[in-house]
Amino acid sequence: MYRLDDRNRAIEEMFSDIAPRYDFLNRLLSLGADRRWRREAVSEMVPAAGGRHLDVATGTADMALEIVRQKGPAAAVAGADISVEMMRIGREKCRRAGAGERVSFVRAPGEALPFRDGAFDSACVAFGIRNVADRERGLREMCRVVRPDGRVVVLEFGTPRGVFFGTLYRFYFTRVLPRIGGLFSRRSAYAYLPESVLSFPPPQAFADMMRAAGCASVEIRPLTFGIVTLYAGTR
Repeated sequence: MYRLDDRNRAIEEMFSDIAPRYDFLNRLLSLGADRRWRREAVSEMVPAAGGRHLDVATGTADMALEIVRQKGPAAAVAGADISVEMMRIGREKCRRAGAGERVSFVRAPGEALPFRDGAFDSACVAFGIRNVADRERGLREMCRVVRPDGRVVVLEFGTPRGVFFGTLYRFYFTRVLPRIGGLFSRRSAYAYLPESVLSFPPPQAFADMMRAAGCASVEIRPLTFGIVTLYAGTR
């Protein structure tokens, strides 16, 4: 059984603290673009309709609900997260959306998913792979629980290139975003965000990590000038 390390416990505490304002700040700080990014990611998952899907670091279940919306009434989603409070909010959102019977939740870290090999058609993680303490192990677990020819989809923040836009983005991300986040929630959480993003591997290096974890091929697609990168791997 995988034991949470100090970093995982710190992440759990931080996200539980910010859970009540998490969705509001996601919309505010991304200017609503986070919804479009999730739509793009779910469109890469298979099959086109129905299927069994895993949402790692499900949080408040935005990604799980997008899967249900796109994949239709025959789809089933399992959401895994280490924050009980985030999942409590996600469970209530699913109930209000009429998806309570189609989305299930389990408390588990990304490094130790409690599912059998090949249990899912697709697995995804949206803005959560940065927070998995052992990233390589987390990716191996996602690949393990996906069937052959299934999909492993990762949506994660990146660092835009270009002198003007890249500089403007870094100023917003490191100076403005933590201040806005601090007005409504725990400021340290929104200081952690740019720190974790700026230290994340560049796209090609992360795609290589996905291949090493078990993806036969990985496509890389930058979204919104590279603010976010979509990785779609075939198991």
